[in-house]
Amino acid sequence: MIRPSRSLAVLRVLGGGLALSLMIGEAIRTWGTGRPWPFWFDDYWTGGLLLAGAILMSRPTPLRSHVFIAGWAACLGMLFGSFFGKVYEPGSSNPGNIDLGFLTILIGMAFATALVGLIWSLFEVARK
Repeated sequence: MIRPSRSLAVLRVLGGGLALSLMIGEAIRTWGTGRPWPFWFDDYWTGGLLLAGAILMSRPTPLRSHVFIAGWAACLGMLFGSFFGKVYEPGSSNPGNIDLGFLTILIGMAFATALVGLIWSLFEVARK
């Protein structure tokens, strides 16, 4: 079995942490608010893809890095619209059960994490 580098192990933990925080955070934000499913499903879809990629990176499967990078890219794309929508048009946002200012900070941190994770994972895969 291929042993991942320490850098890749940290990246996998970072990806898994972001994925779980997106899914759990969305559940807290949406619980009981009646938000339509397209507005919460994206967090589960992209988080699940990133989590699957982080898990697959520990196995010698042929498409493991593709799934991992796709997960980072999907999270980055989803968070881009969410973050900048709250920054530039906060009145049109539905923060659900979380204060809008705090939610914007959390999504901004997740956006920055996804950006770093995507760039880092591209460098890791290119090194191999």
